[in-house]
Amino acid sequence: MNQPEQVQNEEAGPDESSRTENPEPGESHKERVDRELAELLQGLRVAVTGVQVLFAFLLTLPFAAGFHKVDLLGRWLFFIALLSAALASICFITPAAQHRLLFRTGLKEKMLHRANELGVAGAVGLAIAMTSSVALVAETVINSWPAVLFGGTVALASGWLWILQPIVDLYRSKDVKS
Repeated sequence: MNQPEQVQNEEAGPDESSRTENPEPGESHKERVDRELAELLQGLRVAVTGVQVLFAFLLTLPFAAGFHKVDLLGRWLFFIALLSAALASICFITPAAQHRLLFRTGLKEKMLHRANELGVAGAVGLAIAMTSSVALVAETVINSWPAVLFGGTVALASGWLWILQPIVDLYRSKDVKS
């Protein structure tokens, strides 16, 4: 049933090697893939804890006293936050679930690339959930315009730090290498 793990070796073509991180000194291709997957899964463990706490809070919110006072905008913000947190949870948990299902099938490198994509998608979902949650609280406690201000601040901070800054760094490092 389970086949021994088959991972591509250093015979990968030039396009393949340029897409992946350089191996550590003395590290085989298999060891690199194993290390990268372990590092990625560890990072996802950190993110999944945060999104699950937010998700759990959002799940209990409609049952709290006073939720009936939330206006239509607040209810939309709540629904957006809840849905985004659920999707972020799915994205962050998927790599671990797929790792269990695809263990020793020779698909570890495919899992690594997919997990990376899901991590980015999960970060976007978490940013949306956090933005909507902050806007919901600000809209409920203060007023509509501060909700835009505070929600926008969270959106800009997470968008810059989690997505845009790493992309800028990536392009700058490519320019230096060229």
